[in-house]
Amino acid sequence: MGNCCARPDGKQNEKKKKKKQNPFSVDYSVNHGSGGGDTKLCVLKDPTGRDIEITYELGRELGRGEFGITYLCTDKASGDEYACKSISKKKLRTAVDIEDVRREVEIMKHLPKHPNIVTLKDTYEDDNAVHLVMELCEGGELFDRIVARGHYTERAAALVTRTIVEVVQMCHKEGVMHRDLKPENFLFANKKESAALKAIDFGLSVFFKPGEQFTEIVGSPYYMAPEVLKRSYGPEVDVWSAGVILYILLCGVPPFWAETEQGVAQAIIRSMIDFKRDPWPKVSENAKDLVRGMLNPDPKQRLTAHAVLDHPWLQNWKKAPNVSLGETVKARLKQFSVMNKLKKRALRVVAEHLSMEEVAGIKDTFDMMDINKNGKLTLVELKDGLHKIGHQIADADIQILMEAADADGNGTLDYGEFVALAVHIRKIGNDDHLRKAFDFFDKNQSGYIEIEELREALADEVDPNNEEVISAIMRDVDTDKDGQISYEEFAAMMKAGTDWRKASRQYSRERFNSLSLKLMKDGSLHVNM
Repeated sequence: MGNCCARPDGKQNEKKKKKKQNPFSVDYSVNHGSGGGDTKLCVLKDPTGRDIEITYELGRELGRGEFGITYLCTDKASGDEYACKSISKKKLRTAVDIEDVRREVEIMKHLPKHPNIVTLKDTYEDDNAVHLVMELCEGGELFDRIVARGHYTERAAALVTRTIVEVVQMCHKEGVMHRDLKPENFLFANKKESAALKAIDFGLSVFFKPGEQFTEIVGSPYYMAPEVLKRSYGPEVDVWSAGVILYILLCGVPPFWAETEQGVAQAIIRSMIDFKRDPWPKVSENAKDLVRGMLNPDPKQRLTAHAVLDHPWLQNWKKAPNVSLGETVKARLKQFSVMNKLKKRALRVVAEHLSMEEVAGIKDTFDMMDINKNGKLTLVELKDGLHKIGHQIADADIQILMEAADADGNGTLDYGEFVALAVHIRKIGNDDHLRKAFDFFDKNQSGYIEIEELREALADEVDPNNEEVISAIMRDVDTDKDGQISYEEFAAMMKAGTDWRKASRQYSRERFNSLSLKLMKDGSLHVNM
């Protein structure tokens, strides 16, 4: 699951102005009860059953995110092993969260069986959680497998690209736009060299109709197409994202990056591709031609998934150069992957400390801001009120947040709309969350994360004997070079997040450091953290 900050839930028709879904609101009006005064949230429309433990035994934890935990799951009758993603209902705080889970399940059920898409086997829902029983993928992440190989070649990159684009083609044929293609969303089925690469996450995917345009800014910044930033896009964005992955596979860094979020967004809009850095001089012209076709900034001129698969470089992938692209590419990919794991681990800690208690006192804040006591906040009242309570947000950025939260489009915020906005602002502005994550790593409470603590924190992700990777992370984060990571250095890593070495953040689903983007009239991009 993942989403970016301003994220209306559904399609916007420019001709017929519909009431837009508040992207942050808690659905207080939903009554899923079955009588009495009790209201019970029902998420899934047609689950397999209620009690998962009748059929399956849940084992060790495989992973953890904001919304829930993935467990090893064993069929009691057959002994077959699966992965069970258990999503806590307490974490589904908004109508958007609930709809995202429903749609993810609907899409996985809708897609035909495919060798490169993880299979959803069963769904269960009880009073506390939604359980998705899925095919188990134990072969590790895409970049990890690449790095583990003795050498890495164009031919290997072509094979991976072909697999990813075949998934895109099938999704588009079935009327599904993925919207969040990135290396972390592809796992190998098992440890075998011949293991299939599988797409595992459809949390941001949507159904689409030919010609339909979407406006929500969603996905991970490195992989966003320029038209996503311009808020008018269709399925062509998936080919762009696959093109970004191909570029990274061939050289180890993203094609569009900068030291700030604004810089990344501007680089994407400019769409200037660098083929000069190492190892591009060694890469074949056919490969470069395909990258250009997939990263065409004009979605109408961009290659379709079908055209990508018909490209000579992929048609003749077995003839692609099998010469190593060099240790530099492998080293870059390794660092890219591991730094991403560090940030994910930190974000898991952050997610575990978010609770609905954070909305306490919002009614008093609303009443304080509502100067004329009419139950609605104007833009001026919102600006003055936010500044009074210490939120130093630029006026232009408050306008963006106001537009996103104003669900009925009447130019003011009622209390329900303000609750949504307040929760959003608190989550993106509270350094207490970062401090809790830092304290989690700082086991001896020295005020610094030392290399042994870093090694321990990443024990599940990195071989503890791989001193090279641990040292590389320490070098990147430890900017004053004193051999340890201070809170300030840790916070800078979490908040910056755009240097290729520090990897792309999971902006949306982790609901942390959300990105608000607005394309200004002069063509520049304003970004609010």
